[in-house]
Amino acid sequence: MHDDRHSGASGVLLFLLGGLTGAVLATLYAPRSGRETRELLGDRLREGAERGRELRERAVRKGREIIDDASDVVDRGRDSIEKRKDRLAAAVEAGRQAYHETKDEGSV
Repeated sequence: MHDDRHSGASGVLLFLLGGLTGAVLATLYAPRSGRETRELLGDRLREGAERGRELRERAVRKGREIIDDASDVVDRGRDSIEKRKDRLAAAVEAGRQAYHETKDEGSV
């Protein structure tokens, strides 16, 4: 019969042993020295950071452009509504005047 109490500990031990074996093999078969690899990784990290800054700046610029465009659309919409409101007010006033003129003509 198999003893389940020791299977967890042996699984962890096998996992650690596999990780150690992988690290040793990676070191032996690495195409570059440790210093070269660190320099390469550092260069790539700096490039990535620079690219990230560029993307962030571009996103901020685009965001500002979108906000400006949206403000323009809102302003044009507000102007259009004001013009229509003024026309409607003028039409209502003309209707009132016509009503009063007709009412005054009819009562004479």
